[in-house]
Amino acid sequence: MASADSKAPFSLDSYHVSEELGFVLPDPLEELPPYYQPWMDVALRIPELVNSHELRSHVNKMPLLSSEFLQKHRELRLAHLALSMMTMAYVWQEGENDTVEMLPCSLAVPFWEVSQRLGFPPILTHADGVLANWKKKDPKGPFDMENLELLVSLPGGESVRGFFLVTLLVELAAVPGLRSIPTVINGVKCGDAEIVARALEDISQSIQDMTDALKLMQVYVDPAVFYGKMRIYLSGWRDNPCMPNGLMYEGVQTEPMEYSGGSAAQSSLLHCFDELLGVSHEGNSGSFLTRMRNYMPPAHKQLIQDISLHPSLRSFVQQQTCDRLNRAFHHCVTKLVAMRSYHINVVSRFITVPAAQARQLRNQSQSSEVELVSKAPTALEERGTGGSGIMTFLKSCCFTMGLSCRSTMHNAVPRCITYQSGYLSCPAFLLEPTSSPHMPLYTSWTDCVENPVQ
Repeated sequence: MASADSKAPFSLDSYHVSEELGFVLPDPLEELPPYYQPWMDVALRIPELVNSHELRSHVNKMPLLSSEFLQKHRELRLAHLALSMMTMAYVWQEGENDTVEMLPCSLAVPFWEVSQRLGFPPILTHADGVLANWKKKDPKGPFDMENLELLVSLPGGESVRGFFLVTLLVELAAVPGLRSIPTVINGVKCGDAEIVARALEDISQSIQDMTDALKLMQVYVDPAVFYGKMRIYLSGWRDNPCMPNGLMYEGVQTEPMEYSGGSAAQSSLLHCFDELLGVSHEGNSGSFLTRMRNYMPPAHKQLIQDISLHPSLRSFVQQQTCDRLNRAFHHCVTKLVAMRSYHINVVSRFITVPAAQARQLRNQSQSSEVELVSKAPTALEERGTGGSGIMTFLKSCCFTMGLSCRSTMHNAVPRCITYQSGYLSCPAFLLEPTSSPHMPLYTSWTDCVENPVQ
């Protein structure tokens, strides 16, 4: 990869970014070599085997297979997807009250080997469940909900399909903006304000398209099913009250290991846009987001780091007298504010409201049409909602930053856009500490939905 100081034009060619699909894995495989059929036999039946309480017994009977016959990248990605889905199902088959302390070697050893080869952690990640978990019904058809299916699923029926595939559509909506990042960087290097402005306008449109795609979540995902059934299978064994000691990977290590569950904060998209626009995260928020980069494909993590090494876009904008450039930069930031604002609606619909229903039902010892919600894990309820403090925190951040952006003159660039633990620094504004100082202000567009932060 070229150095950020190189005079050569910056491009996405060396970062495993598809021209058409961005960070999404092109044409994922649907089958592994026949030797690995025992894995696929279980992985393709996960919802059925979990519902019948038989998945653990099937995994325990699997032969210990070597990963050496997986030679191609797409084979490794499908293997990681299958093994990670089986791992989540194995751990959480009986819910929060009957977890396991050890993953059997027939699953743990090959999972560890495949993870090491890919540079992934041995747990379900965004790169598995979203980026490498899709196929088209009609190969020549469009990328839309009617023409897409999952390769491997979890308990939760159509809501699981909706959740992962809507997230995939959000990734795809960002592709034009992702392709514009090199144009911005190269435009800054050569001092061409008009080129940079046009590219920023494309990025703004992509962020808007991402928000529009995210709105499909309310069409295709039932909040009660997500909260009461699906969500536990996305949870990991780090900072989780259900598994305070982590998970032992038999045959890999003699001590338990801790990994965070699947989270949209593991998506590289907004990390890239943040680095480009000069949005920095500090304190606990910054630490969390930095750690989430270890759950990304290594090449995508490298891209984020390399974007940050290039000359500052914000400084370039401040030095220019181009009105179009100032407006385009300001518009990008405004679109990010709008996306985070909509994120609050997602959190409320899929976590805050179901959590309140669950508490009320348990307090009343009732079981009715929302029985599924009432049986949701109580430990995850605390992590997921955090009470009114989290919502107040998120709303304050979006409102304040949005107000700053709206009130900033079109030719004035925010001096800083910095997220800190418990504080939000906006142009000439400092918010008071919130009641949830450990809640990252911004992780990604559905992070609170997928795996609310520790």
